[in-house]
Amino acid sequence: MAESAAEAQTGQDTVAADQRMPRTASGTVVSNRMDKTITVLVERRVQHPVYGKIIRRSSKLHAHDENNDCNVGDTVTVEECRPLSKTKTWMLKSIDERAREV
Repeated sequence: MAESAAEAQTGQDTVAADQRMPRTASGTVVSNRMDKTITVLVERRVQHPVYGKIIRRSSKLHAHDENNDCNVGDTVTVEECRPLSKTKTWMLKSIDERAREV
């Protein structure tokens, strides 16, 4: 009985480790020209290691947009997923704010 309890406990630990929440990122859509793919600009603010000034760093992520819902200027949340192509490893989670039409 003690062995099965220990095995069950280690089994629960591995299940908990495998079911982690995927990383998410919020940013602005800068391109939706590709079919079912959007380009999201994610900006973050970091402190310069020597001078201490706050500077902006940005990354462009390619995300899967199954229904082609997003337009340029939308604020979206994307989450990490398995690689879908060479550069596309993120998936659209939600559209937080629509871009204003001019």
